[in-house]
Formats: sequence, C-alpha cells, structure tokens
Amino acid sequence: MTITQPTIIYGTAWKKSDTEGLVQLALKQGFRAIDTACQPKHYDEAGVGAGIAASLDGTVSRADLYLQTKFTSLTGQDPNQVPYDPRVPLADQVTQSLRTSLRNLRTSYVDCLILHAPLENAQQTLVAWHAMESLVAGGAVRQLGISNCYHLEQLDLIYKAVNIKPAVLQNRFYAATGYDRELRAYCIQRQISYQGFWTLTANSQNLSHSTVAALAAKYQRTPEQVLFRYLTQIGIVPLTGTRSPTHMQEDLTIFDFELDAAESAMMDAFLVAA
Repeated sequence: MTITQPTIIYGTAWKKSDTEGLVQLALKQGFRAIDTACQPKHYDEAGVGAGIAASLDGTVSRADLYLQTKFTSLTGQDPNQVPYDPRVPLADQVTQSLRTSLRNLRTSYVDCLILHAPLENAQQTLVAWHAMESLVAGGAVRQLGISNCYHLEQLDLIYKAVNIKPAVLQNRFYAATGYDRELRAYCIQRQISYQGFWTLTANSQNLSHSTVAALAAKYQRTPEQVLFRYLTQIGIVPLTGTRSPTHMQEDLTIFDFELDAAESAMMDAFLVAA
C-alpha cells in the first residue's frame, strides 16, 4: 500500500481538556493530519478521538485523515496513568497500547505508529519495533516511525535490523542538535519522512532574523509562515500545535507561495550559522 505522507500536521500534546474542541477546530480549518500519543501524561488521546468523531460529518471521512499515535515505554509514562499493563512483557505492552489507542481514537487502524523514543538499550528498542511490525501485519497499523532519536547510529541500527523500515522520524527541530542535518540527509536517502516539532517554540531567534523579516515583507506573510514554508521546501513536515484559528489558517496557507532557490539558500545560510 502506498501512503501519501502529510505536508503539515496538527499536534495535540499538552491540550488537556481542550483537546476535543481544538481537534474539531483544526479539522474544520482544513488540517487532515493529526499527531497524538498513548501517553496520558502529555496527551488526551480520547479527546482526539472525540474531536475526530464529531468532525466526520460527510464532508470529512476517516479515509481523508492521516492519524498517527505513539507507543510510549514505561519510562515516559506517569506511573499512575499507564495505558497498558506494566507487568506484561514489552511486546505485549506495545500491543495493549495500540488497542487502547484504537479505542481512544474510535478507529480500526492508524496510519502511523511511532515509537516515542528509543528504549534503554538496542535490544529493547528492537523488541518494541518487532512488536510494532506484527501490528502492521495484522492490519491495524499502516506504517512505522520513531521519535526523539537524535543519534544517527541509533536510527541506522534500527533501519538495518528490521523488516519494516522506519517511514517517519519525528524530532525536535532546534539548534542544539544542529537541526539534525546528518539525520535529515540520511532520511532523504532512504525516503524517510522527517517531521519536526517545536519548530517555532525552539526557534524564536530565527523568526526575528533579518532574512526572515525581509522575506515576510516581500511575500506579505508572517515570519512563522516563511519559516514553515522554507522547512516544507527542504523536506521537513512541521507539526503545529497552535490554539488560534487565525494561526491555523496561516499555517495551512503556507503552500500558497514559494521561496525561490536564492531565497532558500539565504535561509540555509543563516540556519547553518545558528
């Protein structure tokens, strides 16, 4: 099955009781890709499901959506809110987590299941990945990905050791990791979709850069739109978690303009220097 990767994703972390309404709003504004996780500590996954269910009104169908969730290991869970049995083997935790996600999201499948982060060692990471592979074979998952993986060696180990290759790498996009330049090059070579989160929050200094300001003035766009558009043009899928209807619309209209090669090179130059 060929799956079309999204170009921009609405992220639902930290939305708490506002999750359902914000998901409805995002879908109404035009978002068709939603990111969540089976991690009650940071996500209201059931709220995501409720927001989607309320939006499937005939104009939007489940088939129109790209829905991704995550398996979060015990180290990333609130011990008082673990969404699976912490006493069972790791592979069973993965399976139980997905069952919880499908129930929360009111769907029979997810488009992508993401390993929220590498586990304590390579062996455990691969046990979790192989369990995820079995869920693809069962039809409840269409593709797999990994998040918070900032070392090329880790990603390469997974890629070489598994049968179903990562289709997605989702990382924080910020200067401290050199904007994942090596990882992004690796992804391009292997047709792995690179998703960037914290793209605005972690890059506030870039939004005020003179290059961004000049391009924003030229195209009559906001600095945020210029940065997002640049990222999409170099192969990055940005996640946005805005609560503002105006900003949602601005995020979705970044595809109405395009930076030329020289302007992209200018953006490249100041990000390299950042």
